[in-house]
Parts: sequence; C-alpha cells; structure tokens
Amino acid sequence: MNSGLTNLETSMFYLTIMAYLLSMAFYWVWFGFKQQMVGRFATLLAIVGWVGNTTAVVMRMIIAGRPPLSNGYEFILTFCWGIITVYLFVEFRYHIKSLGAFVVPIPFLLLAYIVMKMGAEERVAQAIPPALKSQWLTFHVLTAILAYGAFAISFGLGIMYLLKARHSGGKSGEASSRLPAPEVLDELAYKMVGFAFPLLTLCIISGAIWANYAWGTYWSWDPKETWSLITWIIYAGYLHARLMYGWKGRRAAWLAVFGFVAVLFTFFGVNYFLPGLHSYA
Repeated sequence: MNSGLTNLETSMFYLTIMAYLLSMAFYWVWFGFKQQMVGRFATLLAIVGWVGNTTAVVMRMIIAGRPPLSNGYEFILTFCWGIITVYLFVEFRYHIKSLGAFVVPIPFLLLAYIVMKMGAEERVAQAIPPALKSQWLTFHVLTAILAYGAFAISFGLGIMYLLKARHSGGKSGEASSRLPAPEVLDELAYKMVGFAFPLLTLCIISGAIWANYAWGTYWSWDPKETWSLITWIIYAGYLHARLMYGWKGRRAAWLAVFGFVAVLFTFFGVNYFLPGLHSYA
C-alpha cells in the first residue's frame, strides 16, 4: 500500500512542478500581451498545481504518519503549498493577476531545487527522534509556512512596486503600465506583512516552547533561531517605520524585498551552510 501511495505522491510532485512551470509561462505571456484567455489558463494551471501540491502533501502525511514538516523536501513542498494558497486567495480577492508573474516563479524554482539538488534518499520519509515528537511541531511549522507564504506575496508586490515606480512616466504600451497603481501595490504589501508578522511571532514563540520541551532550553542561539529573529526584526522594522514614521513607497518596498531574502536565507542558508539543531542538510 505504501508503495502505491509513494508512487502517487511522486506523480503529484511532478504534476505540481509541471503545472507551476506552465502557469509561470502563461502569467508571463499574459503580462506581456494581456490576452484574457491566456490569463485564465495561467490561473487554471496554478490551481492544478495547488491541487497536485496539496495531494502530494497529504500523501506524504499518510506515508509518514505525521505532519510532513521534518526534512528539507517536506518543508519545501509545504512551503510551496503555502505560497500558492495565499497567492490564489489574493488573486481572487483583489483581482491582481499580474502578481502571478512575480510570485508563481518562486514555488517553481523551489521545487526545481528539489529535482536538481536533492537525491532520492533525501526525499524518503523518515522517523523523527522521540524528543521532537510534539504537537508544537505542527503548530510551529504551520505558522511558519503561512507566514512565509504571505511574505512571498509581499516580496512580489514589492518588486512590482519598484518596477512601477521606475517606469511611472513610461508609455502605456510598456509592460509596467499593466501593473496596478503604486498605491494599490503598496497597501496590499502592507496587508500581507500585517497578516504574516503575527504568524511569524507565534512561530518563534511556539518554537521556543518546543525547544524547551525537546532540548531543555527556550533559546540557544542556534543559527536557525538567530536568523528567524533577524527576519522578525526586519519585518518589525517595516511595520514600525510605516506606522510611526509613515514609510511608504520605495523604502517600504525594499524592506519587503529584503525581508523575504532573509526568509530564504533562514531556510536555505541556515540548513545548508550554517549547520545546527535545525539543519536538514
């Protein structure tokens, strides 16, 4: 039975990466030419990818008998699910289809990283140490996934704002003219950070509680903990500067971009270059 589930998970993984690749390409074509049918295909393919992504996550959960959140492959797979989940909500809620051209490439590249850099042995479901078996694991990583997904959206919106601001005086035929007004992008990025920041805070707090349960200390300045705190400080600075000093526009957009770079380093840089208690490498 496990063999059949594993094959289904693998099939869904490759369906997901193919759907995200095609969705990315269609979003780019739509962004360049704004053909309505192309835009519909882009969104449909993103939904197909999300369904495949969801199925792969569920299959891994059944196979492993636990939340699929304990190694690099599982975290990336779930991270991509979080990004697309938040993205599809934003597209349907705010009708900003051009955002897909800047966000969908992120999960595609993350999954491509799995294909190119992770061997089959790194993708196998493994048992986790008894000390790490806790309900805090699920809560800790789920809040991280949703927070990181929303931060990815704020990153895409920040890039869009910077492009729009740079070409604000351009001709109507330029691709940047197809972007929403800068004020819309700026405000939505703020909403995404405002949504994600409390989740990141809960992620860090629950991680400290889990660490005390597993290792006997709330905080050990492990590289993952340190970089999570750095990421938290960047986004806290974003919200503080906006609320207290009225930072908007370019400065806020750059902070959203740098914040997500810190998010990526918190995962990739720490896990593969700064070994510690949280390393997947």
